[in-house]
Amino acid sequence: MDLSLFSTVFVAVFIAELGDKTQLATLLFASDKDVNRLVVFAGASLALVAASGIGVLVGGFVSEYLGARQLHYIAGIGFIGIGLWTLFSA
Repeated sequence: MDLSLFSTVFVAVFIAELGDKTQLATLLFASDKDVNRLVVFAGASLALVAASGIGVLVGGFVSEYLGARQLHYIAGIGFIGIGLWTLFSA
């Protein structure tokens, strides 16, 4: 296993997930005194694993047609677009 790649992916996803809507939704579910927090954790974990799996599958498929440099540009433009949309819709 490539520990450098693993560490990079772990840190990037961990930081990206901190304070986002997913974490806030999980926090709200877990704040209910009548729910099993282990079930909330399992559900949130499985959802993140499934979403990440989709990302890996789509990334593998798209990489057959586009190079890494092109994908970085597309992702960068996408993030800038989302940032501008968020800024102007606020």
